[in-house]
Amino acid sequence: MKKKRVSYLLIIICCLVAFLIGGGFMYALIKSPLLTKTTKNSNGSSNITYSNGTVIVENGGISESVAKVYDTVVMVKTYKNNNLAGSGSGVVYKKEDEYGYILTNYHVIDGASSVRVLLTSGVEVDGEVLGGDKFMDIAVIRIAANNVIAIAKQGSTASLTLGSTIFAIGTPVGERYFNTVTGGYISGLNRKVTVSVESTSDWVQEVIQIDAAINPGNSGGALFNFNGELIGITSMKLVDSQIEGMGFAIKIEDAVKHIESFEKGESIKRPYLGITYINVTEKAALNYYGFEVDSSITEGVVVAKVEDNSAAKKAGIKKGDVILKLNDDNASSSAFLRYLLYKYNVGDTIKVTYNRDGKEYTTDVKLTEKK
Repeated sequence: MKKKRVSYLLIIICCLVAFLIGGGFMYALIKSPLLTKTTKNSNGSSNITYSNGTVIVENGGISESVAKVYDTVVMVKTYKNNNLAGSGSGVVYKKEDEYGYILTNYHVIDGASSVRVLLTSGVEVDGEVLGGDKFMDIAVIRIAANNVIAIAKQGSTASLTLGSTIFAIGTPVGERYFNTVTGGYISGLNRKVTVSVESTSDWVQEVIQIDAAINPGNSGGALFNFNGELIGITSMKLVDSQIEGMGFAIKIEDAVKHIESFEKGESIKRPYLGITYINVTEKAALNYYGFEVDSSITEGVVVAKVEDNSAAKKAGIKKGDVILKLNDDNASSSAFLRYLLYKYNVGDTIKVTYNRDGKEYTTDVKLTEKK
């Protein structure tokens, strides 16, 4: 009987030892970097695997968002006298009883006699340009409501930060690359980029900078955040042999600011000073018109002409004055002066700071509309 008790005791001890060793081994194995472990980062944007101590990003995580919004983006074909003249992109932002509405860039449809819209279904339909603005570079097209496949949900740029994940959809080059998807990050916020709107007019746009590939034909396409919300309209890129990955998009809040007016075919009423001006940096032009600017003035615009009965004339601004500020903002160039001026409305009163004969003056100007 004593031998049996000893035998049972040994069996119990062996079991306990085996359990402790096995449990310890499993614990060590679970904690070991030899095993892989999949997690999601804080914003859910990617699956991360740890293997042998190395971090491997397995999935960019935007495929579901792309699928959700892919059908909202269209190709816009422009025609002159029934001949294909160019193409761009657009995004469906609204649908009503009879019509669906598409946002695109003004420069995409500028000068077109007619437009056609290619949908992801492969169907091509007639579009009608309702209105737009060349300075904002935004235009609205409508199509029959029964052709609308999906509508983009508007997001916000307020929460964007540097490095936020974004993706763009558009048709670069031509129909062969219809609705190309490119991904990347927010590279810059509130960038001020000078663009030529007309041969004699420059304009400053406040835009989002992205590193997603943007090419001719992407203009008017959609920029989405990680969740597939529309946050911008892709509009331009810097083209230079030494520059790569610098694209820009108009913020969605700016794109829709006057959208109801565009839908009605109404133009934006912009304030007007009633002056012709030359940048102080344009020495050849200043010499041609006989203007002399103090060498201490390196930024601003010289008033070359003041129109009769204009807002500037009534405020006492004269030919030869150098405009330096609108309210507290520096009017460093003609492009910035127009950018600052167009922030205000017809009927607003602003302070204009100018230099005359080496002295600075300030005057109140009540803004009027161009007649």
